[in-house]
Amino acid sequence: MFSLENKKALVTGASRGIGRAISGKFLDLGAEVWGLGTKEPSDLAEWQKNSGGKLHWASADLSNLNEVETAIDALIKEAGNFDILVNNAGITRDNLSFRMTLADFQKVLDVNLTAAFLAARTVGRSMIGKRRGSIINMASVVGIHGNGGQANYAAAKAGLIGITKTLAAETASRSVRVNAIAPGFIATDMTGAMTDDAKQKITGAIPLKRLGTPEDVAALACFLAADESAYITGQVIPVDGGLFM
Repeated sequence: MFSLENKKALVTGASRGIGRAISGKFLDLGAEVWGLGTKEPSDLAEWQKNSGGKLHWASADLSNLNEVETAIDALIKEAGNFDILVNNAGITRDNLSFRMTLADFQKVLDVNLTAAFLAARTVGRSMIGKRRGSIINMASVVGIHGNGGQANYAAAKAGLIGITKTLAAETASRSVRVNAIAPGFIATDMTGAMTDDAKQKITGAIPLKRLGTPEDVAALACFLAADESAYITGQVIPVDGGLFM
């Protein structure tokens, strides 16, 4: 079993879905976790009580790019630097490309791509100074293969893959690792909005014949955060049940 004892982690979009699963697994492995998101979880007090670890929360509008940098600077001062950053926060504003508004296109890029870049840049500076750290960016198979109705989301996730590889090259000499996870269809609020017929079609196309769970993604995040993955950087690892094998 991996250990994250004595490590401090910052997870964006930690209140639900994949971000919450990652935060919970990190806590189970001994990390001290700071969650950052637009809305504080309604059950935060109960979550903290039952987590068995140290859980903190900070609220910020991740579409407000000035607020992102200010919030993360404050958290770095509070935590005294982070060993792990998970850029998980994301939104969708789906529509066919010729119907998509510029506002919806830009909003998704701001939250899913630019805010992640700002977080990685801000936290990465302190990691470089300590000569250690793991940055995990939550990409998507959509960023690799595209998907109808998601030009904004696909563009943001493809950009995040490019940033991952670039930051990995820039920070490797300082023992800072940067990797991306590319989930496929995961049972979260986003997929929950799909019709039953659409879910059945997707499940039928997945070799493992099921949607993934947030815990499936969290397990990989734990490995990439732990010292056992010390020789892995610049990689994009799908968690898609074999959909794009």
